[in-house]
Amino acid sequence: MKQTLLGALFLSLASSIWGGMYVVSKYVLDYIPPFTLVWLRYIIAFVFLFAILKAVQKRSGEQEKLNQRDWLLIAWIGFIGYFISISFQFIGTLLSDAHTGSLITSATPAFMVTFAMFVLKEKLTIRKTISMLLATIGVVIVIGWDTKVGTFFTGSIILVGAAITWALLSVYVKIAAKRLSSLTITTYAIGFALLFTTPVMIWEIQSHDVYYQNTYIIIGILYLGIVSTAGAFFLWNKGLELMDAGIGSLFFFFQPVVGTFLGWLLLKEKIGVNFFIGALLIFVGVIIVTFQKRETA
Repeated sequence: MKQTLLGALFLSLASSIWGGMYVVSKYVLDYIPPFTLVWLRYIIAFVFLFAILKAVQKRSGEQEKLNQRDWLLIAWIGFIGYFISISFQFIGTLLSDAHTGSLITSATPAFMVTFAMFVLKEKLTIRKTISMLLATIGVVIVIGWDTKVGTFFTGSIILVGAAITWALLSVYVKIAAKRLSSLTITTYAIGFALLFTTPVMIWEIQSHDVYYQNTYIIIGILYLGIVSTAGAFFLWNKGLELMDAGIGSLFFFFQPVVGTFLGWLLLKEKIGVNFFIGALLIFVGVIIVTFQKRETA
């Protein structure tokens, strides 16, 4: 039970950080183009995590030995999740709108549960199904259904791809965690994502101006790199290590709730009673699966 609660805490923190990332990104993206910002996030996150990884290894006197299969799996995680999924999110949102993007990418938990069934052989219980339905309805209520999915057909398809690839990332992280620590997986997967992002970043800055002569921009980039990337990616991977992927997927729903709340608190965006009803359904759905082991015992 302690392991489950720790996993729930880590996943909740990761999703909450990503929800709050919207506020910072909204400001920084006015000065730095998207793929360049992703590249900056990854270079900062990789240096930060690599330093911590080496310090931990030096202190323990042990170093994980990665074979060729481990490196290929980590490279795949960096490619499919940290490069393809994040790129799809940017491109899909660009070709649609933020509202449609939020709703479609909220389908990620459903894909995670599906992949966990077939790849990890996790069982789809009645409790999981009820929790997923409650949380999904909650997200729809929070975000609303007033989208233009039909109008933004291409963007919507790409956003579905973003949801699928992030779900794949989460499942393969669970597989890698059987042999490697979450710190090792996160550090080197971000390193590979940095390599994959570099050519796109170089192409992007040829036609976009980059402004960084502002203290707030620098602080924002450091926050996105250290907290939203290094910290949140590690917490997500560590949480999945401690919980079933199907159960952990539900904590992804905290992202739009926190994002909406901070948008109201810091950006003066309006929220109505639907926010509180939807948030309540999400929390109920999460609580149902988080405490199932205690009831079984």
